[in-house]
Amino acid sequence: MIEVHEIVKKYGENNIVLNIEQLYIPKGQCFGLVGNNGAGKTTLFSLLLDLIQPTTGRIVSNNIQVNLSEEWKPFTSAYIDESFLIGYLTPEEYFYFIGELRGWKQNEVDEFIGGFQDFFNGEILGRKKYIRDLSKGNAKKTGIIAALIGNPQIIILDEPFANLDPTTQFRLKFILRKLLENKETTVLISSHDLQHIVEVSERIVVLDRGCIVKDIQKSEETMQELESFFKDKISLT
Repeated sequence: MIEVHEIVKKYGENNIVLNIEQLYIPKGQCFGLVGNNGAGKTTLFSLLLDLIQPTTGRIVSNNIQVNLSEEWKPFTSAYIDESFLIGYLTPEEYFYFIGELRGWKQNEVDEFIGGFQDFFNGEILGRKKYIRDLSKGNAKKTGIIAALIGNPQIIILDEPFANLDPTTQFRLKFILRKLLENKETTVLISSHDLQHIVEVSERIVVLDRGCIVKDIQKSEETMQELESFFKDKISLT
């Protein structure tokens, strides 16, 4: 469903932040992306969403080259960071705004977000607070659920577990597993937390200095393999 072909992103003449020859993510896969700070995770997601332009190469989503057409947008959704939110809206107003973009009526949005009461934990809906006044965790909850409105085929979440309390992290993992049950939704997740990424992903790619250094189909040995890789980095630095 998503194809990355000879993608290079660099700033200036010599600062190469991403260099991926080939990457294919099939429909219905939960794809995990890990790497240290500066490895290129957010850069890859930004390229997938046409937020930045590649220096060379191309990314194709469902047969559409993302930097040449906007036809991928109706079936793609994402939450990367708080810049995706609109601070002067309440969460409800923001959900309705996203719903309108996705072709949903207000009652459809109400019904949908009503299914996430446990995830919101009484801290989001009906509080008459602007998004800008929410805690980082509650702002993230708002962005994540907004990304699910409209039943997108592709969902991209950058560090979704950060700033969430442990109970909410468990609830998010449950939400992601439910999304993937029908094998129709492709979910891309990045995280610094190896445990979380191993629990929810069926495939994990490790980026290091912009390059893919591991592409792992999850097994009983996956956590040990990842831990060994990052421990070995200690002795190399």
